[in-house]
Amino acid sequence: MKVQNIGDDITLIDLFDLGLENRTGAYVLHEKELTIIETSASPSVPYLLKGLESLGIDPKDVKNIIVTHIHLDHSGGVGLFLEHCPKAKVFVHPRGKRHLQDPSRLIASAKTVYGEEQFQKLFDPILPVPEDQLVVKEDLETLQVGDDRVLTFYHTPGHANHHFCIHDSKSNGIFTGDTIGVFYSMLLDSDLEFYLPSTSPNQFDPDKMLESCERIEALNVSKIFFGHFGMSEHPEEVYKQLKYWLDIFVDQGKAVVKEHGSLPFEEKSKLLSDRLYSTLQDYLKKKHISEDHQVHEYLKIDMGICAQGIIDYLQKAENR
Repeated sequence: MKVQNIGDDITLIDLFDLGLENRTGAYVLHEKELTIIETSASPSVPYLLKGLESLGIDPKDVKNIIVTHIHLDHSGGVGLFLEHCPKAKVFVHPRGKRHLQDPSRLIASAKTVYGEEQFQKLFDPILPVPEDQLVVKEDLETLQVGDDRVLTFYHTPGHANHHFCIHDSKSNGIFTGDTIGVFYSMLLDSDLEFYLPSTSPNQFDPDKMLESCERIEALNVSKIFFGHFGMSEHPEEVYKQLKYWLDIFVDQGKAVVKEHGSLPFEEKSKLLSDRLYSTLQDYLKKKHISEDHQVHEYLKIDMGICAQGIIDYLQKAENR
């Protein structure tokens, strides 16, 4: 169990997504309207419940559950968690509401990608959220959760069209889900800040991602709270690295499509995944990060997913 007080009456609970620490987190806002941001997938819910227990919080007191988007590593467990939070409302992007209310398409899609056995291990069960507990938040709408804490919702496509970010007035921070990437916070022990874009399928769009990044930049936030994983107090470094690596990711995708355009999607994705990971290996080696550092396990997983999103985007662009 990993629970961390990160200031401004916010606690980060490690949800051990995929059985990995520092992978996916839930944020607890300790206010009159007790608020949880992100739940991860259902296998992570026991970690969330244990984290709340360690904080002396009864789930029955949770008033608000917010999911930044409906990818299963962020919202797959919300229906299961809600069974423990009968008074709570679930806040979601307008494009995500119907999928939380009826997750059948999410389930079918996950089973197609992962197969029945892996689906059971990684995501099961995915439970529907009752309509009367679902609340849509439109762009720029707000939610008052405490006397001096207002949350403002910003629609931020790029990673997914059903994504919003949440600005927090108390910390002047923003909960960004996957919009401006992944924070490999385990590298801080090696004195390295490392941020990469998250380009998973099937709604990745680099232009929209940059527009969303610029929108966040314009807010002049002091902190960024990542879905994966933890808090950064250096927003300008986040924006710089996102833009730098996004160009590289897309350019390498274009090179793979140009060189191997006739290959099936899966093979092109594998070639791109290998190329991206090799590029990151070289970069980290120059930063004196050993080949056996745990970050490499995370990068292999993430580049496999990122490559699929980039190839999917490029193939759709060809057909437009």
